[in-house]
Amino acid sequence: MPPPAAAATPDVAEVSRRATEVLDRVEQAVVGKREALTLVLTAVLARGHVLLEDFPGLGKTLAARSFAQTLGLDFTRAQFTPDLLPSDLTGSFVFDQRRGEFVFRPGPLFTGLLLADEINRTPPKTQSALLEAMQEHQVTVEGQTFPLPQPFHVLATANPVEYEGTYPLPEAQLDRFLMRVSFGYPTAEEEWDVLRRRVARQQEDQHLTAVTDAEGLAAMQRAVETVPVEDDISRYCVELAAATRRHRAALIGASPRGSLALMLTARAYAVIAGRDYVTPEDVKAVAHAVLDHRISIKPELWMSDTGGAAVVEAALGQVPVPGARTGASTVAVD
Repeated sequence: MPPPAAAATPDVAEVSRRATEVLDRVEQAVVGKREALTLVLTAVLARGHVLLEDFPGLGKTLAARSFAQTLGLDFTRAQFTPDLLPSDLTGSFVFDQRRGEFVFRPGPLFTGLLLADEINRTPPKTQSALLEAMQEHQVTVEGQTFPLPQPFHVLATANPVEYEGTYPLPEAQLDRFLMRVSFGYPTAEEEWDVLRRRVARQQEDQHLTAVTDAEGLAAMQRAVETVPVEDDISRYCVELAAATRRHRAALIGASPRGSLALMLTARAYAVIAGRDYVTPEDVKAVAHAVLDHRISIKPELWMSDTGGAAVVEAALGQVPVPGARTGASTVAVD
């Protein structure tokens, strides 16, 4: 039997409508974090992975589960602990006594959306088991390669305040995350709204209905790929990344993967907004989430307030902004 035909590629307006509906439903669970949720969905539409780094209890796990439900993806949660082995993620060969042979038993990586919970609590050997999956969308076990389901996305969480018994992610793995996003504390009104909704639904768990499914998400991602990017916008992305390398506080600046990530996420951000063209404002909107975690600060400045965010902010202030398209016309941006 031939494989089922791929879903038709929707136009930008349809992708924007679906994306808005996804965000509306996820925001029913994660209250008042529309901007951060938009960045997470931007990374997913750009076929990337997200590191959710924030304090405990701010909705990181809830957000991952909510996106899986609304996008119609299979969801798996892997709790990262110091004794977690690479085979606990990838799967392993086990002996089937009935068949008299070793068969491969897939691990939690074989899913649509993987929540890598507290990824910095497991040793580097296990963290590195994610590298091939995130970059190549496959795993290799005992010399055999197994493709992962498509689409495949990793939403990893990390706690930035508890360092005892943790293993900081190496730069090579941080660079594999298209974005790093933080939710931050809610306002008093938003926090009260969380309490009010919990009382109203009379149960802890909440289930969100799906807006699309895995095939539909793949079609949305294909639609994003059809959106062109003007040369001046892509050059702006390159110049921003290069500016982070020249900053006096930067030990390591953003790599070419960073400038590519800027362009891809800015394009997806524009599509969510309902546009089939990218503006400099789209690049600025995603710049911190894309570049901050790709920058290493010189050791002598670790005790200062200087960080990746300050380097990116300086780059945004120094690099000239190209002309921004508005509909069919082009206007200059001061």
